[in-house]
Amino acid sequence: MGALMWLLIPVIAGVGAALWGSWAGRRRTQTGDHSELDGYARFREAMEKREAIERADALERSDSGA
Repeated sequence: MGALMWLLIPVIAGVGAALWGSWAGRRRTQTGDHSELDGYARFREAMEKREAIERADALERSDSGA
């Protein structure tokens, strides 16, 4: 009986792997690439604004110190 219990471990692992594989490989049609690309565009705009503000602050400091 103990040997049968040891055989259940790889069987359960195989079933779990098959379930995970089917879940991980499913087709995701709900989200699409548009939401990801929109988020990336918002991120880039935010970074560009931050860099512009930092450059303006640096210019103000160098102008007022001279």
